[in-house]
Amino acid sequence: MVVLAKGELEQIALPAAQPPAADVRSVDLSAAAGPAREAAARALVAACEEHGFFRVTGHGVPAELVRAAEAAASGFFARPQGEKEEEAPTLGYGSKRVGGNGDIGWVEYLLLGVTPAGAVPVASASSSTLPCAAAAATASSSLSTPAGPLRDLLDEYTVAVRRMACAVLELMAEGLGLAGGEAGALARLVTRADSDCVLRVNHYPPRPVAVGAPSLMGFGEHTDPQIISVLRSNGTSGLEIALRGGAWASVPPDGDAFFVNVGDTLQVLTNGRFRSVRHRVVVNSERSRVSMIFFGGPPPGERLAPLPQLLGDGGRSRYREFTWAEFKNSGCRTRLAEDRLSRFEN
Repeated sequence: MVVLAKGELEQIALPAAQPPAADVRSVDLSAAAGPAREAAARALVAACEEHGFFRVTGHGVPAELVRAAEAAASGFFARPQGEKEEEAPTLGYGSKRVGGNGDIGWVEYLLLGVTPAGAVPVASASSSTLPCAAAAATASSSLSTPAGPLRDLLDEYTVAVRRMACAVLELMAEGLGLAGGEAGALARLVTRADSDCVLRVNHYPPRPVAVGAPSLMGFGEHTDPQIISVLRSNGTSGLEIALRGGAWASVPPDGDAFFVNVGDTLQVLTNGRFRSVRHRVVVNSERSRVSMIFFGGPPPGERLAPLPQLLGDGGRSRYREFTWAEFKNSGCRTRLAEDRLSRFEN
């Protein structure tokens, strides 16, 4: 349940404009295992350059696992509000507040840090796409509370999706022409024991009939700060991306595929060749939308700068070097829609 005061509802009300459907490129990971790998790598790079957003099919994540995790999450969000709030320490539950700087939306969510031992809750009060609080180190990956089965499913889901994210990053590196050890460098950033990865499960309840506006902002416009984000939803519409000219386009729902966003950090690593996609979620449906997003981030102390092989003619770097912790701390002081990268440009 999301409870907003009248003034808050007015704050997130949207006009009736229906943006056109986005032309989303698709990458088939199963084809990338054979002779078509080079073509798949080129297609992936083209998608990252064009929109910073693409669909992944042939991903290898078991459909039964996806359905089970999604059903368990939906079951959790259907529970009484008091029961859900009791699980804030174990599942990182929160609602309506997106980050700690005043942004709100028609959304409730779970926010879990990804560790070698399993998923652990992140303090929801300060969390958006950029968790600003450390996860609880003592949390167990298997609980005796009602959250236990859900946590176990989300752990298993996260393992499978991170594996797929690594396959995407490896293919991406090949498409960029990175050779030798550099080809696996991108994937290693999200697989180390201290990599700062997060799983977020969002629930957007149906638009309330009593609200005069035809649409509500579920999650306001933003870019993701990490390297990549891997998203899937239950087939309900609502996701929109900003095209290069600034116009919004709706993403046709696909209950079988995953979608990948280029994040701010990947834009930096490619020296701006890849585009961190601005996106949002609009609620205008009578059906709930449940989405699960894996955010692949680097270790806190990792020094980030454009890769030398991607500097191009003249070797000019568009961004100064910084650590992930530095970028993260800077982002935690901004509103959701602000441009975090502008502070790190040369």
